[in-house]
Amino acid sequence: MDRAERHQPGEDPLRQLGSGRSAPAGVVTVPLGATVTEYEQPDLPAPVRDRREKLERLSAEGVTPYVAHFKRTHTSAEALALLDGAEEAADVTVAGRLMSKRQIGAMTFAPLQDGEGRVQLWATADELGDRYERFLDLDPGDIVGATGPMRRTRRGEPSVLVRSFCLLSKSLWPMPEKYHGLKDVETRYRQRYVDLIVNPEVRDVFVARARIVSGIRRLMDAKGYLEVETPVLHDLPGGGNAKPFVTHYNALHRDLYLRIALELYLKRLAVGGMERVYEIGRVFRNEGLSPKYNPEFTMLESYEAYADYRDIMTLVEEIVVASAEAAGLPLVTSYQGRPIDLRPPFRRARMVDLVREATGRELSGLELSEAYEKFAEPAIWEPTFVTDYPVEVSPLAARRGDDPRFVERFELVATGRELGNAFTELTDPIDQRRRFEMQAAARAAGDDEAHPFDEDYVRALEYGLPPTGGLGIGIDRLVMLLTDQAAIRDVIAFPQMKEKEEG
Repeated sequence: MDRAERHQPGEDPLRQLGSGRSAPAGVVTVPLGATVTEYEQPDLPAPVRDRREKLERLSAEGVTPYVAHFKRTHTSAEALALLDGAEEAADVTVAGRLMSKRQIGAMTFAPLQDGEGRVQLWATADELGDRYERFLDLDPGDIVGATGPMRRTRRGEPSVLVRSFCLLSKSLWPMPEKYHGLKDVETRYRQRYVDLIVNPEVRDVFVARARIVSGIRRLMDAKGYLEVETPVLHDLPGGGNAKPFVTHYNALHRDLYLRIALELYLKRLAVGGMERVYEIGRVFRNEGLSPKYNPEFTMLESYEAYADYRDIMTLVEEIVVASAEAAGLPLVTSYQGRPIDLRPPFRRARMVDLVREATGRELSGLELSEAYEKFAEPAIWEPTFVTDYPVEVSPLAARRGDDPRFVERFELVATGRELGNAFTELTDPIDQRRRFEMQAAARAAGDDEAHPFDEDYVRALEYGLPPTGGLGIGIDRLVMLLTDQAAIRDVIAFPQMKEKEEG
């Protein structure tokens, strides 16, 4: 294999520049017969065209501007750890993105960023000789490999004293200097890859998200829950009140729906004897975009036989604690500048009492639910289990034995928004059939978010569902709370966006 195709630590493919060799096999830059500058759009900004011209020169000189293989010996963090107070350490081979360059006489200092942080490259004309000019030709944004001993500069900055280097991937677009200063802040979401490069705090959020999900899985697995997978394409959009996305299954000549919840298939597994199950997966709701809503989001749903909604409250508290611990985040913290305490036990409050406090009125049914959402929920800051919802808005939850107008249901609410929903599951197939019929009547009257009649689910209940406690938690909103993010788009790597207007 040509050495330009595969580099070993310490090798410098830029040595071949000017050697007269043709570009290595497999390197494709432009269509046959065209140059880079001819192929690119003529109205590109000058800095962009300059980079493309550099790419053309490299290819013409036989350099591979996009290397397929490179072996590094140390990450930035590992390289820095080698010094540990010393003035110098052994050779390292590091790789990452060149973030900037600062030239002082015959020396150039350039921070190199990888997945663990940054380490400074220290390039000098004395060390590199005629290759120093090639180092100066590198652009911020280029992905570079470099080898040399760890040294401290005169100012004590830990650095890799560059003795050899190579271009691994040429960046054709200049990086923004102050990305958050852009007028079009939505560009951060449309070009998340740039956002991640220049804003380390954005990367920290997604690292925290990954650790939160891992922490939840560890907790659920340790408690004896079995992680399962259920269909994304549903015959009926059940398990919640929301407008579904519709797709068409060509082979079966019928429409199907992207799932709006995980619930009904998980409970079918509980009917089948899987007594503790959970799933972490995407759900889809054909609704608007806002700081609170994205049409596809991630849910944790779990079902536990022989548990009720009081048991699930304890589980939710454990999930919040485990999530914070997994991400190394505090429970006594702040959200958007306002203090909040996420330590259990969480407050418990009945919906009717919260509405009475907010409005001074005694309400029931749909009026109670609507008044709660308008007047009471936005005022709840500290984590609170809001309990005992009207049966009219809870078609899948068991009624309270002492007051059948309400169900054994709670929502976890904090910072004025719902984070999770849970209830003691309705196991009575006759009552379930009756409630589905009421929902079907509402749909026929024009409520397209009412729950459809699911005959197969009723049949499953007729086989017998044990007493069960069920839970659904919005992962995105939990991450928002724990990482102090104001908008759901800040915790979803690639959120859905409105179509960008031209001009």
